[in-house]
Amino acid sequence: MADVTIRMRPNGPFLVEGPFTLLDSQGREFKLDPAKPAYALCRCGHSAKKPFCDGTHKSCDFASDEQAPELA
Repeated sequence: MADVTIRMRPNGPFLVEGPFTLLDSQGREFKLDPAKPAYALCRCGHSAKKPFCDGTHKSCDFASDEQAPELA
Protein backbone atom coordinates (compact mmCIF):
# COMPACT_ATOMS: atom_id res chain seq x y z
CA MET A 1 0.00 0.00 0.00
CA ALA A 2 1.26 3.49 -0.80
CA ASP A 3 2.00 6.11 1.80
CA VAL A 4 -0.90 7.82 3.52
CA THR A 5 -0.71 11.36 4.90
CA ILE A 6 -3.19 12.76 7.42
CA ARG A 7 -3.24 16.53 7.70
CA MET A 8 -5.07 18.45 10.40
CA ARG A 9 -6.86 21.43 8.90
CA PRO A 10 -7.04 24.45 11.23
CA ASN A 11 -10.53 24.47 12.80
CA GLY A 12 -11.56 21.82 10.30
CA PRO A 13 -11.35 18.16 9.33
CA PHE A 14 -8.61 15.60 9.10
CA LEU A 15 -7.60 15.41 5.44
CA VAL A 16 -6.50 11.87 4.54
CA GLU A 17 -4.42 11.68 1.35
CA GLY A 18 -3.47 8.43 -0.34
CA PRO A 19 -5.14 5.02 -0.46
CA PHE A 20 -6.48 3.80 2.89
CA THR A 21 -9.16 1.57 4.39
CA LEU A 22 -11.79 3.07 6.71
CA LEU A 23 -13.59 0.67 9.06
CA ASP A 24 -16.47 1.33 11.43
CA SER A 25 -16.50 0.09 15.04
CA GLN A 26 -17.87 -3.29 13.89
CA GLY A 27 -15.10 -3.79 11.34
CA ARG A 28 -17.29 -3.01 8.32
CA GLU A 29 -15.60 -1.12 5.53
CA PHE A 30 -16.77 2.23 4.19
CA LYS A 31 -16.66 2.08 0.38
CA LEU A 32 -14.25 4.73 -0.86
CA ASP A 33 -13.65 5.84 -4.44
CA PRO A 34 -10.03 4.80 -5.22
CA ALA A 35 -9.81 7.58 -7.83
CA LYS A 36 -10.48 10.28 -5.20
CA PRO A 37 -7.10 11.68 -4.03
CA ALA A 38 -8.24 12.66 -0.52
CA TYR A 39 -11.08 12.39 2.00
CA ALA A 40 -11.97 14.85 4.75
CA LEU A 41 -12.95 13.21 8.04
CA CYS A 42 -15.11 15.13 10.53
CA ARG A 43 -13.43 16.38 13.71
CA CYS A 44 -16.18 18.66 15.02
CA GLY A 45 -18.79 15.92 15.51
CA HIS A 46 -21.57 17.91 13.80
CA SER A 47 -21.38 16.62 10.21
CA ALA A 48 -24.53 15.07 8.79
CA LYS A 49 -22.27 12.77 6.73
CA LYS A 50 -20.12 11.37 9.58
CA PRO A 51 -17.46 10.13 9.51
CA PHE A 52 -16.96 12.45 6.52
CA CYS A 53 -16.81 16.23 6.76
CA ASP A 54 -19.66 18.26 5.26
CA GLY A 55 -18.32 21.70 6.21
CA THR A 56 -20.52 22.12 9.30
CA HIS A 57 -17.43 23.01 11.36
CA LYS A 58 -17.61 26.45 9.77
CA SER A 59 -20.97 27.21 11.42
CA CYS A 60 -20.73 25.42 14.78
CA ASP A 61 -17.87 27.42 16.31
CA PHE A 62 -15.48 24.45 16.18
CA ALA A 63 -11.98 25.53 17.12
CA SER A 64 -8.99 23.20 17.15
CA ASP A 65 -5.50 23.59 15.75
CA GLU A 66 -3.20 21.32 17.74
CA GLN A 67 0.47 21.63 16.91
CA ALA A 68 2.98 18.78 16.93
CA PRO A 69 5.74 19.23 19.50
CA GLU A 70 9.13 20.32 18.22
CA LEU A 71 11.65 17.50 18.02
CA ALA A 72 14.65 17.81 20.33
